[in-house]
Amino acid sequence: MAFTPLHDRVLVRRVESDEKTKGGLIIPDSAKEKPAEGEVVSVGLGAKDDDGDRIAMDVKAGDKILFGKWSGTEITLDGEELLIMKESDILGVIA
Repeated sequence: MAFTPLHDRVLVRRVESDEKTKGGLIIPDSAKEKPAEGEVVSVGLGAKDDDGDRIAMDVKAGDKILFGKWSGTEITLDGEELLIMKESDILGVIA
């Protein structure tokens, strides 16, 4: 995939959640919520500060992240559904 986000934007692939509850009940597709967990596919170079210097990104490709429920813009790239969001929309990195 030849796509690089600009500035402080991040390209994210959602990580699908389990289809069963802890008790073993199967969750139908109509009742599932979209996961707020994902994997960073690629990152931009970072925003610029007032002096024109780049601000380094805190995330990198391959990081597992949590983001807000309504964060990002959904896009389809090479037949795959992905999200583009600003780095500030990311809540944290999962270790």
